[in-house]
Amino acid sequence: MIYSLKGRLTVKELGFAVIECGGVGYGCRTSYNTVAQLGEVGSDAALYTYLYVREDVVELFGFATLQELSCFKLLISVSGVGPKAATAILSDVSPEKFALLVASGDSKAFTRTKGIGAKTAQRIVLELKDKITSESISGSISGDAAEFGGIPAENTSSSVSEALEALMVLGYTQGETAPILKKLDPSMSTQELIKETLRLMAAKNMR
Repeated sequence: MIYSLKGRLTVKELGFAVIECGGVGYGCRTSYNTVAQLGEVGSDAALYTYLYVREDVVELFGFATLQELSCFKLLISVSGVGPKAATAILSDVSPEKFALLVASGDSKAFTRTKGIGAKTAQRIVLELKDKITSESISGSISGDAAEFGGIPAENTSSSVSEALEALMVLGYTQGETAPILKKLDPSMSTQELIKETLRLMAAKNMR
């Protein structure tokens, strides 16, 4: 499995980049957002990758961040959403915005992406909203206060724990999300905590 690539950027086009590693050029399909984050041709570059294999199709996809890669994996897990549709969606929205749209149930926003109809958009929200709020990562929370950004274990509600796990499913780390969750009302529902954390993260990144 090719987990990531780091080398010299030799080709940079809309939705496509080539990184040369050890004399071999690896072509990666990607989102416009990732391409925008790459430097000039000839500069050093790095991408997190996903090898897509289906029957006679083998393509390598690359993303600037683990969050975008995680969103890509979630999208292609949805019935009827292929890698091209997934990268198109991620070309229109950031990982934070994508997660917020799913958490808030805003399927209409996805129809703004070319090729994504109302039914597909609704399926994305339906399938991923359930997956994000119910899927957990085994052992992601140890109960140690230090592992939860300083939140005492006895003060950690089940909704806060579930929100942390859901955000980690999206590719965010405890270091990124725990300090925000620590400041929120633990009596809020899991969905409300996820939405508010993503909103605050997106607002912070826009500064």
